[in-house]
Amino acid sequence: MSDLSNVRINGQRLWDSLMEMAKIGGTPKGGCKRLTLTDVDKQGRELFRAWCEQAGCSLKIDEMGNMFAHRAGVEDDLPPVVLGSHLDTQPTGGKFDGVLGVLGALEVVRSLNDLKIKTRYPIEVANWTNEEGSRFAPAMISSGVFAGVYTKEFAYSRLDPDGKKLGDELARIGFKGSEPVGGRPVHAYFELHIEQGPILEDEGYDVGIVTHGQGQRWYELKLTGFESHAGSTPMPVRKDALLGAARVVELVNAIGLSKAPLGVSTCGMINAYPNSRNVIPGEVFLACEFRHPIDATLSEMDAALHEGVKAIADKIGLTYDLKQVFYYAPVPFDAECIAAVRRAAQRFGYSHRDIVAGAGHDACYMARVTPTSMVFTPCVDGVSHNESEDIKLEWSTAGANVLLHAALEKAEIVA
Repeated sequence: MSDLSNVRINGQRLWDSLMEMAKIGGTPKGGCKRLTLTDVDKQGRELFRAWCEQAGCSLKIDEMGNMFAHRAGVEDDLPPVVLGSHLDTQPTGGKFDGVLGVLGALEVVRSLNDLKIKTRYPIEVANWTNEEGSRFAPAMISSGVFAGVYTKEFAYSRLDPDGKKLGDELARIGFKGSEPVGGRPVHAYFELHIEQGPILEDEGYDVGIVTHGQGQRWYELKLTGFESHAGSTPMPVRKDALLGAARVVELVNAIGLSKAPLGVSTCGMINAYPNSRNVIPGEVFLACEFRHPIDATLSEMDAALHEGVKAIADKIGLTYDLKQVFYYAPVPFDAECIAAVRRAAQRFGYSHRDIVAGAGHDACYMARVTPTSMVFTPCVDGVSHNESEDIKLEWSTAGANVLLHAALEKAEIVA
């Protein structure tokens, strides 16, 4: 098939599917609460299962609950081209984060069926379990097991805030499948996702060509001073742990700014002890993180943090315990998969730019085991992980069209 001009997805059908899925766990503010392995997640999975079966796919569920809807290839014993993302959401999540990637992939299959296009390689639509990591930490754990980063036993033992185990909840909702997790070849992996940032919309681009996933370093810091009376302790002799924490927040922010525009830094959690209005805080717990797509730059940020924290603590008279609790290396995506995404955008005349994924995605673990890339669509005001998260129908259509053609390049059309 040389003329691919009419090979397009059905944008309205994709949009209608997104809106139908959004009803499951829908919130009063227009978002979604579909926490992984809850009864609401089960409802979303069952709807996805029904749609896949209606599209003529066979469905396999592995021991982590990852769902793979298989569209047969002409040479069906070849490794599949996998497209997908996740259906679980944050507690106050939106309608598109993750879901666009799953239902966009399903729409690729539906459209290939409509157009009666056969592919040499099979195509699979994946729904990954617990991508968000909101109920069970860490995030992306099931694609991590697939890629050999985590063991299945480690994943099963993860606890939610109520002390329930991930493995037990998988079984409870009936999605602890029998297929082995990973250990099988995948020809290529593509993931469609909203950007979760403002760049594409601000700059007026239709599509983002994702070249890298950000590397991440997460830290926990305990600053220890001495709690004493807020009224009778002279300023020069205070050992105020919260003052130290405030200066660390400034430090972390400055380090991120020094590595802009690709570098970002955040202090997202702080707890002071004894947390009394008339006691100088004697201890503070602080969590912070850095992200950057170049590992050497992440190391520079790490060195600046350690040097800065020591200087702050020494000046106030504090002791400290600074630990790196999570390290996630930057992910360069596959050059040929990136090129396939770019060619697909060019074929439709979509405006596009290279972009780095600032958040973690299942694609980042899949890149360890197969050639991988991602397609980004804009999102309104760059808002995500929020009930007000929004995109436009034409954005989802463009992203899914690019996904379709990138997938076809790897899956190979058979005349």
